Amino acid sequence: MNRRDAIKKSALLAGVALTGPSLLSLLQSCARTDRLRWQPLFLNDDQALFISSFVDTLIPATETPGGLDVKADIFIDLIFAKSYDVEAQQQVRNDLDQFNAESENKYGDVFANLNSEDRKRSLLDHENESGKFRKSVWGTAVGEEEQPPGFYRSLKSLTLWAYFSSEEVGREILVYDPVPGEYRGCIPFSDVGKSWTF
Repeated sequence: MNRRDAIKKSALLAGVALTGPSLLSLLQSCARTDRLRWQPLFLNDDQALFISSFVDTLIPATETPGGLDVKADIFIDLIFAKSYDVEAQQQVRNDLDQFNAESENKYGDVFANLNSEDRKRSLLDHENESGKFRKSVWGTAVGEEEQPPGFYRSLKSLTLWAYFSSEEVGREILVYDPVPGEYRGCIPFSDVGKSWTF
């Protein structure tokens, strides 16, 4: 698998609706993982530190939970371990090394060791230099791809997907409307009123 195919796979995964049982089980397993006992399945210690630093820089904790609070980094590790084939996994490792090498050249240290301002500057540099995903209609990409999205954009997309797919964000930050909703069988008509009409 070449780099372009690996990037396309990342883009596809980032845009997939969470309906498959295997992806749902990945999300649920992240929720049960204690951060203090987390042992990455795919990433080595330095790579896991990079992913955690990337997630924390992209979505820091404020008055709302950050990416680390909802274990987006653990989810990303699971995606790499369970969804990528051997070639795509090797491409991720190469891209992580390249990202850190660029960070060392430009800022004097690997991304995880940079101060918060240099991390933000690094992400802004990558944001400006990377391509964008093509627009899509109902999940099908349309238009021409000017430049492949690249590793940064794919990792950012995975991070956002992990964050917004988490139960905590879904319940406490986003509007949570469970479907089909609560079943209330035998209730008086006066409790319902005309709320069922438009």
